Amino acid sequence: MNERGMRRQQLATVVSDKMDKTVVVRVERVIKHKLYKKYVKTHKKYAAHDEENACKIGDRVIITESRPLSKSKHWRVSKIVEKTA
Repeated sequence: MNERGMRRQQLATVVSDKMDKTVVVRVERVIKHKLYKKYVKTHKKYAAHDEENACKIGDRVIITESRPLSKSKHWRVSKIVEKTA
């Protein structure tokens, strides 16, 4: 990941699309608990830049890390994988 141009990508679900050119997405991970050795689901929310306002709530998207676009936006929506009906 140290080479230039290699940016992190994550699969996420759109949670909110109320802002202009911004969506809030939720990334879920499965991690192993250190003590109990059970697998636990965790999640984190990110604000992502959506230039065309194409994303709706429930869409599955791929977000890519980018330069800071505002105080809270450091991710961009690179592709919509699955649209909701």
